[in-house]
Amino acid sequence: MKGRKTILPMGWDAFGLPAENAAIERGVDPSAWTIQNMGKMKEQLMTMGGRWDWDREIMTCDPAFYKHTQRIFLLLHERGLAYQDEALVNFDPIDRTVLANEQVDANGFSWRSGAKVEKIRLKQWFLRITAYKESLLDDLDGLVAVGRWPERVSAMQRNWLGKSSGACIQFEIEDQSNTQASTSIEVFTTRPDTLFGVRYLALAPDSPIVTRLAKQDPALQAFLNRVPFPPDSKDGYLLPQLQAKNPASRFVGPGSKVGQPLPVYVAPYVVSDYGFGAVMGVPGHDTRDFDFWKRNHVEGRSADTVVVPESATSLESTQVEDQPFLHKGRLTLDCGPFAGMGSDEAAQKLIAGLEDGGSQAALVESWRLRDWLISRQRYWGTPIPIIHCSSCGPVSVPLEDLPVELPELKEGQLKGRSGNPLEGIDEWINTKCPSCDRPAKRETDTMDTFMDSSWYFFRYLDPRNKEQLVAPELAEAYLPVDIYIGGVEHAILHLLYARFISKFLTSTSFWPSGGGLDNKGEPFRNLITQGMVHGRTFSDPQTGRFLKPDEIDLSDPKEPRLVATGERPVVSFEKMSKSKYNGVDPSACVAAYGADATRAHMLFLAPVSEILEWDEERIVGIHRWFNRIWRIVQNLSANEFDLHRPLRLPNLQRLSSEDTSLYLELQNAIGSINVSLSETYALNTVISDLMTLTNTLDGCLASQGANTALHYNTTSALLRMMAPVAPAFAEECWEALHPLQSNTTIFDHSFPLAISEAEMKRLQASLLQSCAVQINGRLKFATQIPVPSAELVEDSTRNDELTRWVLEKLAETVEGQKLFDGVTKSQEILGDRRWNKVIVVKGGKTVNFVIKKDKK
Repeated sequence: MKGRKTILPMGWDAFGLPAENAAIERGVDPSAWTIQNMGKMKEQLMTMGGRWDWDREIMTCDPAFYKHTQRIFLLLHERGLAYQDEALVNFDPIDRTVLANEQVDANGFSWRSGAKVEKIRLKQWFLRITAYKESLLDDLDGLVAVGRWPERVSAMQRNWLGKSSGACIQFEIEDQSNTQASTSIEVFTTRPDTLFGVRYLALAPDSPIVTRLAKQDPALQAFLNRVPFPPDSKDGYLLPQLQAKNPASRFVGPGSKVGQPLPVYVAPYVVSDYGFGAVMGVPGHDTRDFDFWKRNHVEGRSADTVVVPESATSLESTQVEDQPFLHKGRLTLDCGPFAGMGSDEAAQKLIAGLEDGGSQAALVESWRLRDWLISRQRYWGTPIPIIHCSSCGPVSVPLEDLPVELPELKEGQLKGRSGNPLEGIDEWINTKCPSCDRPAKRETDTMDTFMDSSWYFFRYLDPRNKEQLVAPELAEAYLPVDIYIGGVEHAILHLLYARFISKFLTSTSFWPSGGGLDNKGEPFRNLITQGMVHGRTFSDPQTGRFLKPDEIDLSDPKEPRLVATGERPVVSFEKMSKSKYNGVDPSACVAAYGADATRAHMLFLAPVSEILEWDEERIVGIHRWFNRIWRIVQNLSANEFDLHRPLRLPNLQRLSSEDTSLYLELQNAIGSINVSLSETYALNTVISDLMTLTNTLDGCLASQGANTALHYNTTSALLRMMAPVAPAFAEECWEALHPLQSNTTIFDHSFPLAISEAEMKRLQASLLQSCAVQINGRLKFATQIPVPSAELVEDSTRNDELTRWVLEKLAETVEGQKLFDGVTKSQEILGDRRWNKVIVVKGGKTVNFVIKKDKK
């Protein structure tokens, strides 16, 4: 409607564990189950009246699609960005597959099955996303600076990338049991200036040292069996046979606390994928270390500050009782030759001194990000296009042999949750090496489904191209995606991977420009994170159990009761879930209220980025609005408007004040709605603006001397602005308004554009309103003055300015000139001694002068 070429595609992210597990439970093939469900969902989407481009429909489980997923993998492999390595991985014992770090929640449970994740060593395929870590971090600035991406998404990605500047310091470890040789542990710290305050070392529960010791220590193994611990756990396990030496002890005398042996703990708050899986505990300067130390410290040891504020008058260390000192400052006298130095200077010199003394220490950067583990030991995913040869090693499948298709499963081959059925299909596994033609075996791991969704938006541009994932000229013409809508739950997983693959593809022939120098290979120009839909949820007030619909008596919707007891249930709005029995079938809603009313109701209930509390009872408001519009159209349709001979607007200079007000309201609505649809995406305000315009128009039609041309043009604009929200209803109204052209469609007509700001101000200035002038509350006279701007009336901080404006407009009237004796300046009028004060109300529709009363 704005004359732009728009692509609104639809497709299906079809691979993955949910579909495979659902197929297992039902004893059906995952392919058949998935395609059946896609058909049902497509049918539901069609009933909603969306104008998706179904000619571009794709599904990631189609070999025509995943052929190109495999091609991207091979491109990465050629560049050394896809590699196989043995690693300690997250293993889901229920789904029997490996999970990426991002797929394990803070408590150590699988995001899919909810199972407690185990740590095992397996040979896996990784993508070297860390090669792009700098650009993934730095380019977030450009996305957020111009408001293209929400700040919270950027913050989540920054946190996951986890760039930290600090130092790597090596601590010597002695085994007091004499069963193992002395070793060393490297730690990463962002505060090397606090090295003199280290009181313990803490190791991650999956540290190799801890794993080794647990084999001889049943109590330690029992402690590890409690993993995962709560995220804020302060539990620890002292490793009595280990002691560490603070490398800073070389800078102080023999009697210093710094030289005392350091206890070594296993601590759940230490994670193996950050730094080196070890922490130097400084309870005097870190809140988490302090909390851990209070629960676990050895008697007789204290937590002391070794850094004091810059403003401190003393460099003495103090014992920490309640709160550690978290900021940088100056080092205390306990820090030997570094005493009195500022934190940054001391850190530099301390690390240099350790290096000079032969200790392993260096100023470094640390990243939380690890390479992307894409191996999955399941059937329903894109096969990894690698052939393993005993002579040649891992060999890429030749391009002409792509796609490597999943074999069809025979009955019983989907073994449930006990492993990957591909491992048992010999006719698929056994093949020949492309390099030496000797017997070889296919890779049986399939790819993480986020690999499919990391590039699918490229495919929408060229969905039937058999040779290329996308024609480069189409990528250059249409990418990046202008508006991308998705849930904030994908801020780390999908969005980060999509940014990585997009940036990689700029190094290939498919998208060499990357969208230009200012875009830097970013896939999505604007990101909208939509809120979740929450449903009305009932729970038992005694047990908290979620109640099924047939357990609730809703004969009085405002007073729900438990069928069994008559008690009132606890009513809340929560994320829709089968387990909470609070889901809503969109098909049922559309059948009951119509697609357009359902669409408008959804948009009106909440801003697109906020939680939407679904309440069908409020949809009657949308119905009333539709009925009002239909009444307006019916009143005007008798004129039999002809689109070939449109009814022109009358001369705006000759409009009555009432008609000018309607025209201005139309222009304000057009301007606001264009901004909402194109810039802010505040779709709920689109509905409210349309409702306000409808009410004003309806009131004008009922007045005497209705301006047919103005009312037709206002109604025409209203329907065209409504069309994207309620296409079927708007189309019906459009046809009724133009009975002579029943074959026309509203979508062939342009979206309204507002007049210029200068013209708006000119029309605003021509508007008049009645002004009742009172003396001590009694009417003196009534006159006409211009209507003040909405900004002036609505801003309570500008009341004095509004008063001055109204008085000067009054002074221009004949009645005002008599009252003010010809004075025209507001300051002089306000200074007139005849009145104590001047009160302006209702935006200048009433002005009351409070006159001084003579004393008797």
